[in-house]
Amino acid sequence: MKINKLIPILILFFSMSIQAQDGGFFKEKKEKIKALKIAYITNELALTPDEATKFWPLFNAFEDKQQDIKKQKLKGYLDRTNDDAIDKLSEKEAGTLLAQMESTEDELYQLKKKFVANLKGVISPIKILKLKKAEEGFNRKLLQQYRDKRKN
Repeated sequence: MKINKLIPILILFFSMSIQAQDGGFFKEKKEKIKALKIAYITNELALTPDEATKFWPLFNAFEDKQQDIKKQKLKGYLDRTNDDAIDKLSEKEAGTLLAQMESTEDELYQLKKKFVANLKGVISPIKILKLKKAEEGFNRKLLQQYRDKRKN
């Protein structure tokens, strides 16, 4: 339980050190969000120190690979499918693009399956389910904060 109290303090120092370094505004925001997500998930899963040392490398590798796939493939598809471009596609080109998108979605699904399989040796099935719930909860909170900030 002591680690749960220590994590937010470490995250605070980590985020302060990121802000002190030179870098882009968005990179700092991204790192801050990542640090908050780590703290949130750690707290929600109540990871033991042993679990945390095994869990976080798997989680970070999964997140990085997932982002790479989305960045390289899905963004490329979306860039080619703005409103004007879609109207100019032939049915054959649209079918090919759709098949590529489906393939990428399948690749993301297979990555998630492999991640869950790897987690089974590290944390309990209950904590794996809690991870899914924690990720969704974090994303909801982040979106709500964004909405609240835009209203003000």
